[in-house]
Amino acid sequence: MLVDFLKLVRPAQWAKSAFVLVGPAYALAGGSHVDWPGVAATTVAFCLIASAGYIFNDLKDRELDAVHPRKRHRPIAAGRVAPPAAVALAMILLAVALAVMTAWILLDPAARGSATRWGWPVGLLGLYWANVTAYSHWLKRRVVIDVISLALGFVVRVLAGCAAAGVEPSPWLVNSTFFISMFLAFSKRLGERRTMGSAEGAATARTVQVRYTDDILRMLVVVTAVATLLTYAGYVQSFGVRGAETAPQAIGPSFMLLWLTMLPATYGLLRCIVLVERGEYDDPTELASRDHPFQVAAVMFALITAAAWVAPRFIEQLG
Repeated sequence: MLVDFLKLVRPAQWAKSAFVLVGPAYALAGGSHVDWPGVAATTVAFCLIASAGYIFNDLKDRELDAVHPRKRHRPIAAGRVAPPAAVALAMILLAVALAVMTAWILLDPAARGSATRWGWPVGLLGLYWANVTAYSHWLKRRVVIDVISLALGFVVRVLAGCAAAGVEPSPWLVNSTFFISMFLAFSKRLGERRTMGSAEGAATARTVQVRYTDDILRMLVVVTAVATLLTYAGYVQSFGVRGAETAPQAIGPSFMLLWLTMLPATYGLLRCIVLVERGEYDDPTELASRDHPFQVAAVMFALITAAAWVAPRFIEQLG
């Protein structure tokens, strides 16, 4: 049962809470002060609340999951965890998330001294839970709105991370998060049609599939992929403009390195489209954990980004 409880929590999905770290990490690269205790507490809280949301969603979808080739092995759909036990686990996760945020507020002087400082992260956590609840009960059956709801969850993570860190979010970064989240969700829906063999088969596991068509999903995947790359390019450009104002002697190498991240980002998105269209994966998250070329692109993106962060400090020390 402990193994089934662990599967129910889905710790692999905690990687999505890394979006909480995106804003603070880029702010740190720009030389801003970051309140890391607040960021850490908010990240943990999002992980726990997301797990609770997955449990309630699995309870709601247990009959549909039972006919899905992959989801039928989930503990609730397979009948290995009873609904009352699943509800109890979800409530424990929510209580621990509340305890983590309370501990941060009480122990961190920066948070304790300003209601605004902790109010925004807590409020955004509440908004995230409200969005998850609405998605599980209503929004996931509404065409396009279902994907916007999912994307909103990632945007809220980014905003909460910035609020907890005490830094201002970049509009370009928020836009990139929104569009890449939509891209991943539409890709998942298209991939489900491939792995399930037909739209009708996919609809047995996700009822909103009856409202989409293959052509519409292909179009939406491409549109959101292009929007993701354009908005990320806008962020890179804005990074260069800000750096030219604050550290003109270091911005050249840093900006060029950050621009180079466009290469693995473009490759990763386009490869995702190809593999989903082939039906090799029905979930981009699964692709990220199994496809080696995609993993290489992700590692290259991370390494080049890290180099862009380090470059200004290294040049400053040389100077």
